[in-house]
Amino acid sequence: MTKGLIGIGESVHASIPRYGKVMRQLLDRGPGAYDQPSDELNLIKDLIQSQADEGAAFIAVNVDAFGEDNPRISADLMIEYVRLVRNWGKGVPVCIDSSDDDVLIAGLKQWYDTDETVAPPLVNSIKVYSADRMMPLKNEYDFSFIGLLMSETAPTGLGGSHSVDELYTLAKELFDKAVGKYDFKPEEIYFDSTVFPLAIDMPMEPGAAGYTFRAFETIKKIKNDPSMKGVHFSMGVSNSCRDLPGRKVGIARAYVEVAMEYGLDAGIVNVAHHFGEKPADPELVSLVTAYAKMDGSPETMNEAMMLMGQFCAAARS
Repeated sequence: MTKGLIGIGESVHASIPRYGKVMRQLLDRGPGAYDQPSDELNLIKDLIQSQADEGAAFIAVNVDAFGEDNPRISADLMIEYVRLVRNWGKGVPVCIDSSDDDVLIAGLKQWYDTDETVAPPLVNSIKVYSADRMMPLKNEYDFSFIGLLMSETAPTGLGGSHSVDELYTLAKELFDKAVGKYDFKPEEIYFDSTVFPLAIDMPMEPGAAGYTFRAFETIKKIKNDPSMKGVHFSMGVSNSCRDLPGRKVGIARAYVEVAMEYGLDAGIVNVAHHFGEKPADPELVSLVTAYAKMDGSPETMNEAMMLMGQFCAAARS
């Protein structure tokens, strides 16, 4: 492999234990914590700069974990961290990452609250049901966005999950609205169907396809549609190896390699691993490929389960 992903650096995330601890310590320092020198602030500075040095296309910030009881805290913290990325990110734009639209808006406004020329940020995420609130901001603030393929209506696919056709339909609705109504360019749109951990990717009823199969086939369907030529597809790759007993970086590397064959070209990742730039372990590629082919047939499910059992046994030995 010679071409890596569009890397969206994941590390400034309050839910990652290693970094969230530092972010919590910085918050606990109280007023002035994001301006006054401290060991914690230096660690955040190093974290931001290291992702820029590793070639991140965007540096993501997610502080949602701090606002579970009071969403205003998340909005205030997003403002602080967006400012830190602008100051220390060496020109790399921020990815403003939140499930709360108010936090996204606060971060977007802060990114442009400067006399400096800054590169357009990435907003993660916009859903079909939030599009008409978020997309009009394009008139005032230039940005790209991740379109999360989820809806407020119950999915109708087997196993209680969205089918490939449903996910594609959500993408088409977001695309048509973004390009046709709000003047986004196709290359400013990143779709994301979310990543289901391989460790628990078990069909919920006979005949239901696995989630990895649905996600990868959705990528292929979207990227092969000439009417959406130029769009990107992104995934939170680290979720793929959650709950596995070992070799998590190797699994993530294999997951990316297989997903790129379907059209994945971006990812929220640890950019230090440079996913997509060197081949993954063939055995791990075979494991991920088995999940990518788990279409609901007993044969493909048995193959995936057998390889997962072998992997877990070897990882624990």
